[in-house]
Amino acid sequence: MSDAPVVHVDPAAFWTDPYPALAEMRANTPICFVPELNATLLTKRDDIHTCEKNVKVFSSDQPGGLMNELMGKNMMRSDGDEHRKERFVYYPAVSPKTVKASWADQFATLADTVLDALEAADGNADLVPAYATALSGEALKVLTGLTNITYQEMDAWSQAMIDGVSNYGGDPGLEAGCRQATAAIDAAIDERLEELAMQPDYSLLSVMAASGMPMGNVRANIKLTISGGQNEPRDAIAGAIWALLTHPDQLAIVQRGDATWLQVFEEYCRWIAPIGMSPRRIAVDHSFGGVQFEAEERVFLMFGSANRDEDHFVDSSRFDVTRDNRASLTFGAGPHFCAGAAASRSLIGDVALPKIFDRLPDLRLDESAGPVRFGGWAFRGPLNLPVRWSVDG
Repeated sequence: MSDAPVVHVDPAAFWTDPYPALAEMRANTPICFVPELNATLLTKRDDIHTCEKNVKVFSSDQPGGLMNELMGKNMMRSDGDEHRKERFVYYPAVSPKTVKASWADQFATLADTVLDALEAADGNADLVPAYATALSGEALKVLTGLTNITYQEMDAWSQAMIDGVSNYGGDPGLEAGCRQATAAIDAAIDERLEELAMQPDYSLLSVMAASGMPMGNVRANIKLTISGGQNEPRDAIAGAIWALLTHPDQLAIVQRGDATWLQVFEEYCRWIAPIGMSPRRIAVDHSFGGVQFEAEERVFLMFGSANRDEDHFVDSSRFDVTRDNRASLTFGAGPHFCAGAAASRSLIGDVALPKIFDRLPDLRLDESAGPVRFGGWAFRGPLNLPVRWSVDG
């Protein structure tokens, strides 16, 4: 392991709220080894920005990693030419141009359908399952091409894979759940391939299969998309709604047109990062920031900490929709910058947030249902979001 200073964390407290510990790390030990996570953490924005681009040392290629074992090797776990070749095939399906031409209108239609069902309710709901999970899952179905499944299956499979690839404690139940999910995804892919061959569309499955990409790589990249493409929009949708409901001054800024809904999305993801960490393997012995790293050790790039770095964000623990967020690392940096960023911004900033505040009048937290709870540090979001709204009549 590295010779970085050792810092201990309480895993339960870190899962409940990692930000106090991360702030202390940034101030005192910005690069540190955490035994409870069995990894060296980088917590400063500029260190992460620099190291993420140095793929010859901080490598995404993790041959023995849980993601490769359980989901197959995907472009996120590749570097160099291997990564570029797969990304070249994948990216056109989710590029800003394709999002605008093909996906944006579909996202809007899906949001209206989900909101139609909410409007038929009695003026109260938990928006995590009823809106954020439903809309994220329905959008991901059309993006991936797996329109033959339910959004509930999409969400369950995503969570099972997330649990599996972060199962550093070796829980056999989590591994089994992940394997069941990947097998179900393979079956859903098989069911759609013939139809998409006859009627191709802009979905990832259609585009990758038609390109001649080996089917093992197609399957692995669909699983990658599901593992990250469901929870991040789900958590950002629900979390940003909660942020606005608990900061009415910020909601007022947006509603009077002094900030955009996209700014809300960007600031929320800086403030509470839905994806707070990305793992790397040290490929060769290396010295950085006064720390000596050893080949084959594990490093965590803590995006959630980078986005609260006081060197770049004044009063960084404050939610402020007018903030300049150009320094944030919400979608990463360098060759592994999130390929789905445009789709995420469209779904959340252009559709999900403005539509729910437009369609559900006097939207507010349902105090009688108890507090909103958050959880996670690698992936973070609200676990519940009980709300009420006014119903005509």
